[in-house]
Amino acid sequence: MGLLDKLSGWLGLRKKEVNVLCLGLDNGGKTTIINQLKPSNTAAQEIVPTIGFNIEKFKSSSLSFTVFDMSGQSRYRSLWEHYYKESNAIIFVIDSSDKLRMVVAKEELDNLLNHEDICNKKIPVLFFANKTDLRDALSSVKVSQMLCLENIKDKPWHICASNAIKGEGLQEGLDWLQGNFPFLSSCRDNGENGFQN
Repeated sequence: MGLLDKLSGWLGLRKKEVNVLCLGLDNGGKTTIINQLKPSNTAAQEIVPTIGFNIEKFKSSSLSFTVFDMSGQSRYRSLWEHYYKESNAIIFVIDSSDKLRMVVAKEELDNLLNHEDICNKKIPVLFFANKTDLRDALSSVKVSQMLCLENIKDKPWHICASNAIKGEGLQEGLDWLQGNFPFLSSCRDNGENGFQN
C-alpha cells in the first residue's frame, strides 16, 4: 500500500468496499444488468448464461463494489446462501415478462429474506423489475404486489422498472442503493484496492 493510500485512509477519503449479491431466477437479466453497471471499457460484448457465479468489481463515485452474480438456475440456487453472511446489499432481478415463474421468484425471495444470515441484517434490497420493455410485461407496481414487497418491514427496499439491454432504470437503482448504505454497519474500509476499473 502506497503513501497516498495510507494518507487517504487516515483522512477517511478511501472508498468504502461493499459486497453485493445479485440474485434472481435464470434468464432474468442479472448478468446484463451487472455488465451495464460496469465501466464501458470493461463491459463484455457478449452475455452468456452464468454457470455457478461470476465476480465483478467496479467503482462508483463513493463506493467500490464487489458483485457476486449468482446463477439463477434451479440447481445452483442452493449456492446463494454461502454468500449471505458477507453481503452488504442485495440486488434481486425479476423478469417482469415471465408471469408463470413469478411464484417461483417469490418463493426464492422468501427463502432469502427468512434465511438466518439475512433476516436480522438491515441491508438494502434493490429490486429490478427487468424487461419492462417487452409486450405484456408487468409493471414494477404489479411485480411488487405479486412478490408482496410491502411486507418487508425490517430492511430498506426499492423497486425499479428496468430494461437491462438499454440500461434504462439502472442508474436510478444504483443511486438508491448508494444512498442506503448508511444503514450498513458492516461496511469496511479496504486498505488494498486490488482493482482499478
